[in-house]
Amino acid sequence: MHEMSLAEGILRIIEEQAAARGFDRVLRVRLEVGRLAGVEIEALRFSFDAVMRQSVAESAVLEIVDVPGQGWCLDCAATVEIDALYAACPRCGGYRVQASGGLEMRVLDLEVDTTDPLP
Repeated sequence: MHEMSLAEGILRIIEEQAAARGFDRVLRVRLEVGRLAGVEIEALRFSFDAVMRQSVAESAVLEIVDVPGQGWCLDCAATVEIDALYAACPRCGGYRVQASGGLEMRVLDLEVDTTDPLP
């Protein structure tokens, strides 16, 4: 399951940001995941919860922003929304559609707790 390695990569980003910016608790992680990225969302959620244990993001909420798939049809010269790689163009039915969006996965932002604990 490659979603586990994706979650580990997210944790590395979080830890790098925590060290650079001086926070010690993450409340929310917002990810942008494209429909064509090949990511199984439920497996990513499960992996995220497992990987974040005993880290600064242990109880963080994972919010996923869905990015539709997009392609450029070489036959009708149009940008179209597609639900799968190698899908037919919804305008002309041709199969010469080059994926141009919805392939990405990235951390959009982190909501962190910057309050100092009481002594």
